[in-house]
Order: sequence, then C-alpha cells, then structure tokens
Amino acid sequence: MEKERYQKLKEIVQTYLPDDVSEDTIQLESNFTQELNINSANLVDIVLDVEDTFDIMLENEDMDGMQTVADALKIIDTKIASKQS
Repeated sequence: MEKERYQKLKEIVQTYLPDDVSEDTIQLESNFTQELNINSANLVDIVLDVEDTFDIMLENEDMDGMQTVADALKIIDTKIASKQS
C-alpha cells in the first residue's frame, strides 16, 4: 500500500517538475523546492492533486510541513488513517 502511495505521489510531482529536473531525481528525501526546483505555485497544485487523488483535506500546517517527498507521504498516511478511524 505504501509503495502504491509513493508511486501515485511521484506521478503527481513529476507533472510539475521543471524541464531541467529529471523524474529520477524524485526520491523520498528530495526537498520539493530545493532539490526538485518546484515553485510555490506548483507546490499548491501538488497539494490540490494530492487531496483529490487520496481523497483527503490538507490544512495550512500540513502544507508547511511538506518539505520533502517523505514528509508528504507521512502526512498522506496520517490523514488516511484518521479518516478511517
């Protein structure tokens, strides 16, 4: 299940990668703005896509905490878990 979420997240992120960044660059520890060169407008788009794809709602503090791909996955997992309980 976690691998599936990571794959979905990767697909979302690669849509917004600038031309000079390869999709191979997307790793768990990749920082969205520093390593993947994703600007803040695209980061908002990623958040919206994540909400749609995983059927969750992200708060402002969640977005502030989404520095890396791993952070995003952790937030997604937490939101999905709290929705199921």
